Amino acid sequence: MKFSLIACGLVVALLASQSHAQPPAPAAVPAPGVYTGPSAVPHLTVQELRASAHDDQIVRLQGRILSSQGGKHYLFGDATGQVPVEISPKRFPPDAAIGADQRVEIVGEVDKDFRKLEVEVQSLRRLP
Repeated sequence: MKFSLIACGLVVALLASQSHAQPPAPAAVPAPGVYTGPSAVPHLTVQELRASAHDDQIVRLQGRILSSQGGKHYLFGDATGQVPVEISPKRFPPDAAIGADQRVEIVGEVDKDFRKLEVEVQSLRRLP
């Protein structure tokens, strides 16, 4: 009898202590950070890009994605001109759509030969 009373008391105490125990809160996943300091990558206009860029040069442009040309190909433009760009779907921000009126900054590699000039985008971010 004593044993069953002690066992019941232990079970009640164990259940009571578990009702107050809470699992640890999941760690907050930080939003991906973006470096906003100075950069060695030159900021160019489309006009400057067309005049002086060379193949495999890394460039930074600010402007708008004006239209889709099919697949990964888009037309990018700023106040000085337009240039074709190639943007992989994984480069677009996952949290919001980008329309033709949204200003963006792209960093990419120039693909230039005798007949064409294109920028292969490595990163894309929305601008305010």
